[in-house]
Amino acid sequence: MERVGARDVCDRCQAYLHCCRNCDLFAPGAHNDCREPNAEPVADKGQGNFCDFFRLGAAGPRAATARDQARAELDRLFLRK
Repeated sequence: MERVGARDVCDRCQAYLHCCRNCDLFAPGAHNDCREPNAEPVADKGQGNFCDFFRLGAAGPRAATARDQARAELDRLFLRK
């Protein structure tokens, strides 16, 4: 794939492509959830950012973390409509 720009979005869902969750260095549980020690902290890992260390992960977006899965399960239990 060609270089991913900081404001590039997915054609299908309009989500930012240049975000922590799509980065090969994204490592939940690591300091700042990143394997790059010099990267600036990013609060929202799903929002687009201007990180100079970004490199698109080979597998695309990361799977949901255990925390995300637990939150989804709680939402299913308590927010049923």
